[in-house]
Amino acid sequence: MSKVYENIAQSLDGVLKDGMILAVGGFGLSGIPTDLIDIVKASGVKDLTVVSNNMGVDGKGLGLLLENGQVRKVIASYVGENKLFAEQFLGGKLEVEFSPQGTLAERLRCGGSGIPAFYTKTGVGTLVAEGKPHAEFDGATYVQERAIVADVALVHAYKADTEGNLVYRYTARNFNPLVATAGKVTVAEAEHIVQPGEIDPNDVITPGVFVQRLIKTTDREKYIEQRTVRPRPDASTS
Repeated sequence: MSKVYENIAQSLDGVLKDGMILAVGGFGLSGIPTDLIDIVKASGVKDLTVVSNNMGVDGKGLGLLLENGQVRKVIASYVGENKLFAEQFLGGKLEVEFSPQGTLAERLRCGGSGIPAFYTKTGVGTLVAEGKPHAEFDGATYVQERAIVADVALVHAYKADTEGNLVYRYTARNFNPLVATAGKVTVAEAEHIVQPGEIDPNDVITPGVFVQRLIKTTDREKYIEQRTVRPRPDASTS
């Protein structure tokens, strides 16, 4: 049976609920599942715990859910590009759990691998480690970090087949493969959807077993968080 939903708005029917844990791929605005975020916003679900590297920017990406008052808690590693996030956090309207970037990645990977917890040196002796179990290994102190398993995971892929095998492109890969494995239900949006066998098995990054639902992205502008370019050489001197 195909996992493809022709009606984008219906791709999250029956899986969204108030108070759920929602893991979202992307880094800044690169590789974010824009269409799926729009559906979450339109659904009106609230009291969400959002797990993501960051919360987008004001008016874009996950920043839309903040504007709509749908987020209760954020688990992230970086949030410096979003003024509304800062306002809600400092105003006591938003609970925040900061997780070092590598630790966050490993928490998601473990969640997708059935590993409940792991130990790391990162954060030992800082606020990140407060209240968490510690242990000594080979004379060094480590802090225990719990895995993350989301009720729903949302990811963006460059290409998918109808069985849900996913391929990512360049830096848009970022957190998407980890998030895809960590959801009880994973919904992917892809720029191109092909038939089974049209993706070389060696190119598959997320196997279809992790993906339950799939949509084709709409044609829209891909936002760039901070555009950095090289100076253009003077043609007259080349």
